[in-house]
Amino acid sequence: MTIVPPFSRARAFAPGSIGNLGPGLDVLGCAVTGAGDVVTASVGGPAGIRIDQSGHRELSTDPDAHTSGIAAHEVLRRAGVSAIGVTLTIEKGLPLSGGQGGSAASAIAGAAAVNALLGAPLDASDVLRSALVAEERVAGRHLDNLAPCLLGGIILVRSVEPPNIVRLPTPRTMRVVIVHPDMQLRTADARAVLPPSVPRAIVVAQLASVAAMVSAFSDGDLARLRGAVEDHIAEPARASLLPGFLDAKAAAMEAGALGCSIAGGGPSSFAFTDGDAVAERVMAAMVAAYRASGMNCAARIAQIDDAGTRIETFV
Repeated sequence: MTIVPPFSRARAFAPGSIGNLGPGLDVLGCAVTGAGDVVTASVGGPAGIRIDQSGHRELSTDPDAHTSGIAAHEVLRRAGVSAIGVTLTIEKGLPLSGGQGGSAASAIAGAAAVNALLGAPLDASDVLRSALVAEERVAGRHLDNLAPCLLGGIILVRSVEPPNIVRLPTPRTMRVVIVHPDMQLRTADARAVLPPSVPRAIVVAQLASVAAMVSAFSDGDLARLRGAVEDHIAEPARASLLPGFLDAKAAAMEAGALGCSIAGGGPSSFAFTDGDAVAERVMAAMVAAYRASGMNCAARIAQIDDAGTRIETFV
């Protein structure tokens, strides 16, 4: 279908996110303030999607190999648009293979920017599905990063198809300490070490942890997170891939964290705290532990990003 886009350019910022949140493998996630990815979509050129800047020297400008390009193409397909050219410019604010939702942010920003460029013919559910096509190709079919990145907040994923998303309340004083060791770990590699089967006792413990976390967020009772942010399935399998993590987790808990675990598939780790003062102590303790283990790292304190993806359009 040939259309005349109402805008010449659209820009989307998609925040970073943390998937799993410990025990919530593929079903819990949150958006976090601070760093994110930006995609600018502009009308012009031959029909289809073109990328002029990939955002990082290690990322391809082939639109079929970049999550922004894949998601943008899916938006055009779902909107029934085939006769316009769109150029994407990507600015990567999130680390590659860092466990902070970088591939999801690029996919969401690409899908949202192109949808806005077309005058928003797709609703949020279809934008999410468009980004899922891209995320599935590089990281697996899951929404625990994509959904909070698009919608903001803390998200419970009840199902992927159809997307069934529950947004949980954000406790006002909760802070998220994020520590990124100087390494990369591809999501595909992190998923490859997951056990093919899990004993019933471990499944029961995992279910109890997820239920306790949902209850804590829903009631705003942060104390209920203590002992709940415990991943009995993925964390034990992935810890050996993450030098310094177990020492950093122990340091975080000793410094007063409510809970600590691997951010997504890693290598970043995160800790929840109640308030800024405790967050500062926890961050310092985790950084010291990583460095004592021989790992350089970067760290920051974030809050839950309740806004999600932001759009600007230009006539």
